[in-house]
Amino acid sequence: MKKAYLLLGSNMGNKRQNLLDALVHIENYAGKILKCSSVYESAPWGNSGQAAFFNQAVLIETLLEPAHLLPELLAIERLMGRKRNPEEQFMPRMIDIDILFYNDQQLQTESLTIPHPRFHERNFALQPMLELAPEHVHPVSGIKISELSKICRDTLQVVKL
Repeated sequence: MKKAYLLLGSNMGNKRQNLLDALVHIENYAGKILKCSSVYESAPWGNSGQAAFFNQAVLIETLLEPAHLLPELLAIERLMGRKRNPEEQFMPRMIDIDILFYNDQQLQTESLTIPHPRFHERNFALQPMLELAPEHVHPVSGIKISELSKICRDTLQVVKL
């Protein structure tokens, strides 16, 4: 079994319920949930003209390799009403599910980069991961999450709910 850290985000509708629904779907289609962080409210990153996000980090155990895990997560997003438009990044969404880490693998394909390439630049991802796995070492930088959170330059507010 492989382990993957995911980041969930929602800023439309009942955001807390969207996260709960996503967790059920992840259990059904992607893998067993081992741990979840608290839910955090965060200012929108990349497009400030929208509602705040609720974010949560999740550790799952999965049989799926990254190339098969990603399509399952995208299918969950579609099932929950997300319509992706590559030309409109950073837009409001019912649910967003990103793969942050997959074991200690580094992977770069046309559709997937692991670890997530901007993880270390975003407090909305760092803070839930700090709660979940402060000692986890970023496989590219070799720096623990606890240290990355201290040197991140992102100043957008992230509040544990």
